[in-house]
Amino acid sequence: MMNKQSRGRNPAIALIFLLLVLALIFSSFKFIEIAFHSEKTGEAEPVSTKTIERDGLSYFPRQDITVVMLLGIDQTGPVEASASYNNTGEADMVALLIFDESNETYSILMLNRDTMLDMPVLGVGGKRAGTAYGQLALAHTYGSGLADSCENIREAVSEFLCGLKIDYYASLNMDAISILTDQVGGVPVTVTDDFSEVDPSIPMGETTLSGEQALSFVQARRGVGNQMNVSRMERQQAYVEGLLEAFFAKGEQSESFAVQTYDALNDYMVTDCTATTMSTMMTRYADYTLSEILSPEGENVQGEEYMEFYADEEELDDLILRLFYAEKEL
Repeated sequence: MMNKQSRGRNPAIALIFLLLVLALIFSSFKFIEIAFHSEKTGEAEPVSTKTIERDGLSYFPRQDITVVMLLGIDQTGPVEASASYNNTGEADMVALLIFDESNETYSILMLNRDTMLDMPVLGVGGKRAGTAYGQLALAHTYGSGLADSCENIREAVSEFLCGLKIDYYASLNMDAISILTDQVGGVPVTVTDDFSEVDPSIPMGETTLSGEQALSFVQARRGVGNQMNVSRMERQQAYVEGLLEAFFAKGEQSESFAVQTYDALNDYMVTDCTATTMSTMMTRYADYTLSEILSPEGENVQGEEYMEFYADEEELDDLILRLFYAEKEL
């Protein structure tokens, strides 16, 4: 068994900023551990990209979208390869940026880290050794923690979303939140929850967060306010707004600020996007507008030891068809 528990604003700058930041902002710290239920052996069936038949209609994969997977990994320090074919970096956040080239919009699909699904298992030498059923966050822990782990979770997400083609990925370690905050000289927010138990340095009311404070502000749940995840999500949104404000202000002062920020995060990031690819996306999608932020509906269940999320299959199918497929014209 391989059980694991566990204004003058340049739109292009804003886009690259989102690519770097979104992988972290909605991340949750390791308050909810990971559980596996069972494992399967043998090779997985090939991911299907064929036409889908539903309610007498035919749907085919859209060719006018580009999908970028963003990962927030619960590791600190620069990215390093593990000494084995496993690592401890769970994907606390998994999100998909979906660029719609027909409508010139983009959507964000947030996937619950506790989503129960089948995922590839990598064995000795990084070779596929079967599949396991467990929480999505753990798919990244197979492999060295570098590209192979990102590829592993990409495959798990693709299979979960009916063979979706994920064009690129970018993962960031948690320290990037502190780095980003300090890069912009602090992030202004209004604190409405009591942080005295978690970080007494964070006062109530209007304040400017330092890098270390920002980590507590966007990650903490237990011991803060009503301890509900919805409150944490509200803080994360407030942080995003404050960070964007500070980022744009810095960008107006220096044309090289975005590049400097990227360089500061480079050691904390794993991506298959080359500089040329990222530059091309910035140019192509710079004027796109945000359409919607979505999450699959489903049920959170307390398992024997850990929280689990089960997506509503019918609702998920509807979401997949709406975002990633187009009706086939006769």
